[in-house]
Amino acid sequence: MTSALSDPTLERHFKGHRDTVTSVDFSCNMKQIATGSMDSCVMIWNMKPQMRAYRFDGHKDAVISVQFSPSGHLVASASRDKTVRLWIPSMKAESTVFRAHTGTVRSVNFSSDGQNLVTASDDKTIKVWTVHRQKFQFSLNQHINWVRCAKFSPDDRLIVSCSDDKTIKLWDKNSRECIHSFYEYAGYSSHVDFHPSGTCIAAASSDNSVKVWDIRSHKMLQHYQVHSGVVNSLSFHPAGNFLITGSGDSTVKILDLVEGKLLYTLHGHQGPVTCVAFSRTGEYFASGGSDEQLMVWKSNFDCSDPVKLPRKTTSSSQTAAVSSSAQPPFNSHPSMLRSQTPEPSEHFNRQDSRTAAHTQNSSRSGSHSRTTPSHPCTNHSSSSSSNHHTHSQNAPQRSPHVHGSRASDGDLPPGLAGTLEHIMGQLDVLTQTVSILEQRLTLTEDKLKECLQNQVEIGLHLQRTEEAQE
Repeated sequence: MTSALSDPTLERHFKGHRDTVTSVDFSCNMKQIATGSMDSCVMIWNMKPQMRAYRFDGHKDAVISVQFSPSGHLVASASRDKTVRLWIPSMKAESTVFRAHTGTVRSVNFSSDGQNLVTASDDKTIKVWTVHRQKFQFSLNQHINWVRCAKFSPDDRLIVSCSDDKTIKLWDKNSRECIHSFYEYAGYSSHVDFHPSGTCIAAASSDNSVKVWDIRSHKMLQHYQVHSGVVNSLSFHPAGNFLITGSGDSTVKILDLVEGKLLYTLHGHQGPVTCVAFSRTGEYFASGGSDEQLMVWKSNFDCSDPVKLPRKTTSSSQTAAVSSSAQPPFNSHPSMLRSQTPEPSEHFNRQDSRTAAHTQNSSRSGSHSRTTPSHPCTNHSSSSSSNHHTHSQNAPQRSPHVHGSRASDGDLPPGLAGTLEHIMGQLDVLTQTVSILEQRLTLTEDKLKECLQNQVEIGLHLQRTEEAQE
């Protein structure tokens, strides 16, 4: 639990990209922030106000993902041009480039030791590379649609990935086997990440929800339906107590995972929020959006008692992965999940009327920052969040954004809970069977197409032979 909690404040905002900011990451020493953008550039922002930002040109198309190496000496970027680049984050803008996939590279992620990279692509594959000389190691090929994101676990033994095929897959890095698939029924996940303990994953979904799964029991622990738009990105606080999310509804939200509730809704971006990230210490977090802006917020969390969990790892055997003694990092209903769902629409209307003045001020501030003459890579400081509204939701009696309540242990009879779990298990088996059948059907169609092409070629060859003999 946290011993103190103050409202987040907007520290600074940066303007320099010429299109949507797609990805953001902090360096380990908090001196620099890396961003990628649809404008095909990587930018390195220096936290010292007197230092200019670095603009790295090299990619031939939109940059979808960026990340600092654990040491901070490299920045990896993934692009729609099908390549990955490794940059030295200095004024010289030196980089090495390699063609990583045959489709758009959606995601790039360093292992915790900095020795490997994992990439995800529209070519339906996940690939692992060495950072030194960018040597290809192996690929993971069971997704049947675009792979949006792939991440290493904190101990580097697992990889999690999410795809437009509506699955989230957990892979054993050593055996290169898929050890479990989580299924999304209402949408697909565009971003996924490991809890700092390595025992849970969180997924940002196109159905406007955020889901937290236990990777040992394969159960959903929490389900938040707090956004009114697609959830594009999320990031765990290093202590594991909080989760920030960015959405197409133009807001950043902070979730308290221990209490299972929404804490804050932050208004600042003039359009969809496309990426969010905590700093390595959790003291700051950043958000980027379609308004081409990067905002840096001070979290003001005092996590003196962070969530501490045993580092359970998953072996190549699924049965070995489930630990009955390990506890989840936050409370969860014994049957399956705890849900945060919106109240009726008039609840939002009351909140909207109270914050209308703040929203107007924010809009005026946003338009002013876009029209003020300045260097394209200037940064703007802000000592408070008065121009970009931060709505506190710490106190339940004055928190219109905190929706729903925690489920108690007595909400569902034990028999009903067991029946529901059994039904969900059967649905998982059925979905897996359908997925396997779809893959086999695709293979059959490919083979049939190949046979037909061969027959046509044989027919043409025979026809040419006959004509030659005549």
